[in-house]
Amino acid sequence: MSLAPAAPADFNPEEADNLEDIEKQFAVKAVQHMSTYWAILEKVPGSTLRLTKIDDEIYEHLKQDFPDFDPAATINEDEMKSKAGKERWRKFMMAYEKKVDDYNFGTIVRTNPKFEYGEKETIFVPRMQFYAIEIARNRAGLNDWISGKKD
Repeated sequence: MSLAPAAPADFNPEEADNLEDIEKQFAVKAVQHMSTYWAILEKVPGSTLRLTKIDDEIYEHLKQDFPDFDPAATINEDEMKSKAGKERWRKFMMAYEKKVDDYNFGTIVRTNPKFEYGEKETIFVPRMQFYAIEIARNRAGLNDWISGKKD
């Protein structure tokens, strides 16, 4: 059940003011998700994690729709967020609209699995992109170094 009031029928999100408090709440949620995921990776090798109940389906779908996706490569944000990239990812993500909670909620992902989260090493993406990318990275063992890292 949502506590947010319903938008009027004539509401146009393209013309809506950005409400600073709402933006801050989204940012806080994204940072909480990022911090929680990192804390888990520090304790458990990524290759042993399941991020959703349907990781296998997501992984197979990623390989089918993005056969050239290399989980070890640095994400090209410009390519991902280009008109063609957005359309490919939108088609991929919509398959999970009714299967994955918060599939389109904003989340932070590292651009390269070799680096920790940092201002220059992260981008803001919908949750399904995060799941697809991180499931592929975990299957490839690319996040296992984090649990073995000594402070």
